[in-house]
Amino acid sequence: MSKSNLMLFDNIATLFNKHGFRLFMVGGTSRDFLLEREIMDFDFATDATPEEMKVFLPDANYRFSEFGTVSVKVGTTTLEITTLRTEGEYTDYRHPGSITFVKDPALDYVRRDFTVNAIYIDEKYCVHDYATGLVDLNEGVIKMIGDPNLRFKEDPLRIIRALRFKVKLGFRFDVELEEAIHRNAHLISNLNPQKVLAEKAKVLKINRQLFEKLYMKYKL
Repeated sequence: MSKSNLMLFDNIATLFNKHGFRLFMVGGTSRDFLLEREIMDFDFATDATPEEMKVFLPDANYRFSEFGTVSVKVGTTTLEITTLRTEGEYTDYRHPGSITFVKDPALDYVRRDFTVNAIYIDEKYCVHDYATGLVDLNEGVIKMIGDPNLRFKEDPLRIIRALRFKVKLGFRFDVELEEAIHRNAHLISNLNPQKVLAEKAKVLKINRQLFEKLYMKYKL
């Protein structure tokens, strides 16, 4: 993370701390920070609810606040800040039937997809790893949090996300994850085609040839 990006995180974290809340890097932000890669997306998690954020972030975008997600523009950079939460059962192959805001990242991590995307880094740059994220990051492994078969049934788009991270990071799949991709590839037909195309477009920008090779391998 560049010095300017570090300052951005420090400044926004200080603002949250000032109002009694915590802020964590998470997802691709914490993953790429630990890998010392350029950070393209800024994903943060907080124990503040959208209603509480409105007090000190009045100009943020609250369009998806019912899901706990708030967008904040800082200069030319857009930050996605999501309230820590737990999720109910998935009902439509894409969205949970209910969400509950929580205060503890140890409760939030369970809903996330892959272990390397569930590493939380707080405002003091302390790492909070509730799965095997650091181990898998060091070993170059993409592993699902929980049973990959169940997680793909919740949201089949995670299959293409798994391919995206494999292409982007050059990591290998955990054995259970690879078997689950083969077993559940047919579930992608249940998704909105536009959602699938949008996710595929993210991968094609990285390495079209490798992605198409993987797409054929898993018969997607």
